[in-house]
Amino acid sequence: MRSVQSDGPAGPQHQIIRFNPNDRRHFIGGSDARIIMGEDQESLIRLWREKRGEAEPEDLSDNLIVQLGTVTEVLNRAWYQRASGHTVKDIQKRVRHPVHKWMAATLDGTVEQTGAVFEAKFMLPWAFTEEAAAEKHMAQLQHNMWVIAARNAVLSIITGGGKWVEIKIHADPLYQHLLLTAEKKFWRCVQSGEPPVLFNIETPRPRLEAVKVVDMSSSNQWAELAATYLRTRDAHGQHESAKADLKKLMPEDVKEATGHGIKAKRSKSGAISFEAQATEEPHASVQ
Repeated sequence: MRSVQSDGPAGPQHQIIRFNPNDRRHFIGGSDARIIMGEDQESLIRLWREKRGEAEPEDLSDNLIVQLGTVTEVLNRAWYQRASGHTVKDIQKRVRHPVHKWMAATLDGTVEQTGAVFEAKFMLPWAFTEEAAAEKHMAQLQHNMWVIAARNAVLSIITGGGKWVEIKIHADPLYQHLLLTAEKKFWRCVQSGEPPVLFNIETPRPRLEAVKVVDMSSSNQWAELAATYLRTRDAHGQHESAKADLKKLMPEDVKEATGHGIKAKRSKSGAISFEAQATEEPHASVQ
């Protein structure tokens, strides 16, 4: 295996790795991250055995979906460039993390104008949603972003229904922390020979960039909630204004104040909260 310094988007501190696909047992890649963060114990053990050299990598030559993804990758990339006006470079570049040498990424590319990780996928159209697609590929995207210190990723998807979808994903520090923790534990198991178990890490929901405009006029629930919002908007404003003015009236050395059906309490931190009280004289005169 031979490595050289990279002057690409990852910066000169990252290494481009020259190796053949069979050397995947020497590092954790983006596709491995999905298994490590997944819920399939059998797949996790199979990956562990592959990394230890005790099993051959799974043969995906007969997996039609995987092969469709491979043969449509060039079209996918061209379609993204045409639709976005951006250029994808660093195609199939392999990069190693500068600190965690067991972490690496084989990139579908990076977006020249933004430095974002580019990932091309083929997905079936049945029950397809952007949220489900982002969640399915989140571990791989966050892994690859971590390896090259990218702040964003682009998920470019062609579906079997003849639809192209672009999903923009932001680097998520919390997700990446959990991912790194799980990958470290897995790699220790590879080195020690101890079989791994599912890490059962509840990952955050994917944060997608809002790009859609939708009309909710056909939703009955939206209609009911919208009517409630409009009906209570003025009252809510008056409520918040009254609370602010009541807080100003409460002397700073007072812990609790009552009167006219409400009680105000000051916490040790100085925050003032209110609660309603039953009163027999709601219209009593002010003393």
